[in-house]
Amino acid sequence: MNRRHLLQGSAALALSCVGFAPVAHGATMPATPELAGEEITLRIGQTTIQIDGRPARAVAINGSVPGPTLRLRQGQKLRITVINELTEDTSLHWHGLELPFQMDGVPGVSFPGIPALGRFTYEFAITQHGTYWYHSHSGLQEMMGCYGSIVIEPAAADPAPPAHDHVMVLSDHSFVHPAGILRKLKVDPGHYARYPQTLAGLIAGRDQPLKTRLEFAQMRMDPADISDVTGKVFRYLINGRGMADNFTAPITPGAPTRLRFINAGSMTFFNVRIPDLAMKVIAADGQPMVPVEVDEFQMGPGETYDVIITPQDRAYTVAAEAMDRSGMARATLTPRPGLIAPVPPLRAPVRLTMRDMGMDMDMSHGSGSMDMSMRSQANAPDVKLGPGVDMIAPMPVDRTGDPGLGLDKIGHRVLTYRDLVAPEQNPDPRAPQREIEMHLTGSMDRYLWSFDGVTMSEAHHPVTWTTGERLRITLINDTMMGHPIHLHGHIFELMTGHGDRSPRKHTVIVQPGGKVSFDVTAIEGDWPMHCHLFLHMAMGMMRVVKVRGA
Repeated sequence: MNRRHLLQGSAALALSCVGFAPVAHGATMPATPELAGEEITLRIGQTTIQIDGRPARAVAINGSVPGPTLRLRQGQKLRITVINELTEDTSLHWHGLELPFQMDGVPGVSFPGIPALGRFTYEFAITQHGTYWYHSHSGLQEMMGCYGSIVIEPAAADPAPPAHDHVMVLSDHSFVHPAGILRKLKVDPGHYARYPQTLAGLIAGRDQPLKTRLEFAQMRMDPADISDVTGKVFRYLINGRGMADNFTAPITPGAPTRLRFINAGSMTFFNVRIPDLAMKVIAADGQPMVPVEVDEFQMGPGETYDVIITPQDRAYTVAAEAMDRSGMARATLTPRPGLIAPVPPLRAPVRLTMRDMGMDMDMSHGSGSMDMSMRSQANAPDVKLGPGVDMIAPMPVDRTGDPGLGLDKIGHRVLTYRDLVAPEQNPDPRAPQREIEMHLTGSMDRYLWSFDGVTMSEAHHPVTWTTGERLRITLINDTMMGHPIHLHGHIFELMTGHGDRSPRKHTVIVQPGGKVSFDVTAIEGDWPMHCHLFLHMAMGMMRVVKVRGA
């Protein structure tokens, strides 16, 4: 294994700047094209895009951000030639697709990468259908716009297709180079997350009560530290369009429309809603679900949700609000050109609670024994973690029934993982043969993230599974931030109490102080498992899973 490629997301690489050729100001962002067929060519290069009239540097695919939507069909054989027009190595990973691991697209794990000014041809069969996406797994390129969507139609044509079928790629983009963002986080992890509570907020009841403030002060934790990177530096986009650009899509009154939401954000959890219009969730991570009607859902980076809406004769706003409520992506659905709908205001900022610290109890009972100013595993001697772990959740709980931070008392229906049910029996009903427990850990002082206290660069041995074995993986979040964990090459079953109708996914959010279990059947190959918050992965929250025969 080429460790130099494995560490392309490390601090040494991430703190370096990518050179950009000058692009004339005033260049407009092209409409996102669609590509189909069994032979596809994608070119990765530097460009300048326009976000609400302001130029921003980007790494684009075929000249656009997002890159082309790949319209494919289940059962076809695919050849994708990627031409690298950059002066550095690149790659493309096919997020959520089941394929030979050599085609997975992670430099140093499944292939060497695509050298500067070189090319590589991916070849694999399309065995599934649904909504997926693709993105670079090299350097800082994904964070700079190197991503696109994948729509795979089932082998049998839909007998009753919706009137419209729209892809909604949610993302975040910065006018500041990602290397500069990371430098600031290494110096001060709270640089972009300063939303101080005030005396006026205390009196008005907008902020936390005094008792809770004192508890967080005792723990030396910031209850406003929801997201590492916020709207102070990010602009939030839908299909590459900012708030003023306002991506607009047609609808037909009374006729169903399918919306395929993809969170391609590098560091942003999005809360998605369409005011005055219910959404019927029919798929998650490309996998069909028993339809469930909701008014809002939270999605972490890497997740996808398909919904059906039936609009009336009026315009609607698609509001994708950042979880910390520091900004919003917006699009318009309209039956006629020129119509727009009101954009809802940003809601009050979210604050962490004791539940998010892995403590679902009142700290006022007793003293000292529940001190959460933990800086090492000494506070939990039964948990064997590496050095540099900031916090260990003393009582992690299953939070798959939680809608997400700030959404538990929102006043309307919000999706939870427990609402998701597979319409058919899971393909492998065997009980797990063994269980593996992994802790999600971090050190905010140094801005390092890890599994079991060990960063990727420190992991001298991979996680090893046996081909075909049935495993139960339990992820325990010992940090005060949610982590969307993605396992390459596999679709797993979330343990949410639905037996052999468990929802199947490839990415799962592990809430702060929470734990998640999933069952998975091991597929031969070398597969990364990592947090899909880009800078968490780059700073160490990634491991390689080696699956081999007995």
